[in-house]
Amino acid sequence: MKRFSSSIILLSAFFVVSCATSKTVDSHSQDDISVLEGPYLGQEPPGSIPEVFAPGIVNTKDNREIEGMFAPGMNEFYFIRRPLGEESESNVLTVIEYKNSQWQEAHLKQGVSEGSISPDGMRFYFKTEYMERTGASWSELKSLGAPFKDIDIMRLSALSNGTYYFDTFTPELDTPLRYSRLIDGKYEQPQSLGPQFGIGTYNAHPFIAPDESYIIWDSRREGGYGTSDLYISHRATDGSWGPAINLGDKINTTEAENYPSVSPDGKFLFFDRRSGERINGEKQVDIYWVDAKIIENLKPKP
Repeated sequence: MKRFSSSIILLSAFFVVSCATSKTVDSHSQDDISVLEGPYLGQEPPGSIPEVFAPGIVNTKDNREIEGMFAPGMNEFYFIRRPLGEESESNVLTVIEYKNSQWQEAHLKQGVSEGSISPDGMRFYFKTEYMERTGASWSELKSLGAPFKDIDIMRLSALSNGTYYFDTFTPELDTPLRYSRLIDGKYEQPQSLGPQFGIGTYNAHPFIAPDESYIIWDSRREGGYGTSDLYISHRATDGSWGPAINLGDKINTTEAENYPSVSPDGKFLFFDRRSGERINGEKQVDIYWVDAKIIENLKPKP
């Protein structure tokens, strides 16, 4: 790992919840972070064509960066980073936070993936576990308990009322997306969102809008552009979910698009894209962002 310059303040002392002794290589200069100004890590917002988010800062050479998301308040950007070709044990949950009038990077926890953050920013979910924010730090991982602990969840998306939306891994990757509501302090048995969420194979990594007006996920199905595409379903006034709509060829490519997330201010859609030549046996994966107007544009007309 490269040495950090003395001008950069690391947040590790405040945030580390487990010793992150990964082999990640920071390919950017730390001075690149210290000079960033403004929202969105000082990046110029994209239009309707997706762009790599914060190249050289978040997305770095020879590393796999995935699962990018802003926390409520827009002052913390979380993502997973690991060197290409290494196993998932080398994953590091990384945050770039605006603190003391500058953006600063810290490594929070090693060996985790499939993350999502709660609407109030107080919980971070990883599959069937979560950690809670306790002051300026995070707790150890805790189990979600019944009925989730025995479900092979890949990614869970939470609402402020406690409802969970999630996928389920199966050998065929064909289980529909499901949800479970918190009723009288207990979670109900998971229920399917509908058959349109189980077509083809690989229906995964859902992001649910805070008001439950839409859900975005990635799927492998006929009519797609690549190995996996992003799809959206809008909720009708009667509470039913509409058809799965492909986000189109501006978002989806012949490669793989995964892990959608919309910024808390509702302005930008973030997602991963796998592309390029293989490095150490694995293709580069970068985090992209694009104007979220596409969500409204794809809403079925009454």
